[in-house]
Amino acid sequence: MAQEVKVKNYMSPNVIIVSPEQTIEEILKIMRETAHDGFPVVEGGNLIGIVTSRDIILRRGGKKVREVMSKEVVVTFPETNLIDAARVMFRSGFSRLPVVDENKKLIGIITNADVIRSHIERVTPEKIKKLIESLEKLYSLKTIVRLTNVKISELMPTQNRILPDEFRGREYELKRGLAEPIVVIKSGERMVLVDGHHRVLAAMKIGMKEISAYVIVLSKDIELGMEKTSRAMGLKSVEDIKIGEDAERGITEIIRGK
Repeated sequence: MAQEVKVKNYMSPNVIIVSPEQTIEEILKIMRETAHDGFPVVEGGNLIGIVTSRDIILRRGGKKVREVMSKEVVVTFPETNLIDAARVMFRSGFSRLPVVDENKKLIGIITNADVIRSHIERVTPEKIKKLIESLEKLYSLKTIVRLTNVKISELMPTQNRILPDEFRGREYELKRGLAEPIVVIKSGERMVLVDGHHRVLAAMKIGMKEISAYVIVLSKDIELGMEKTSRAMGLKSVEDIKIGEDAERGITEIIRGK
């Protein structure tokens, strides 16, 4: 079910930029008109900073953008996996990341809203359909699909390790009611977790007993190949999933303005 969605698939290419010589009054007016609370600062075609409402509040003495902007800008790239960029955003508290090309030229911006939109869109009827077709062909059986709540304690995981920042991102979503359903295969009385390990573990950690799921019910009780793999890894319940470490090289970079 996993699919590598890139930053370029969800970034906004039309970026509102500001000049370092614009006044704070001008920026506040743009903020009111656009409902955005931050903008990349560009000079001579180069990204040199970012100015947010927080910068303006914390540096009240400044009259121009250059005097209040943050000169260290964390940027990402169009080919970066969106979930990797999202981990950095959730971990660092960024609401946006400018997107630059190989020459460090600004080509877009990715925001929390874009990340949430991608998460909501991730599980689609078409993807569920493809999984069903694979199961029916591989095991010569029929299936039905139900959208329902399932008990977390009854789920058998098929992944033994998850990434810490993605886990925190899923926890963030769950607390705000934004997480999409997980995907489960029901074979006999067994509930095999196919997609959504980060969501399930985050749900358990914040005290949830049930979670929304697309449940694919098999017409006959068979042992799936992924069940055998899970057993070999010693996975029996969600509590067996470990939170591992992840690398972030190549996901973001810091551009320092003058």
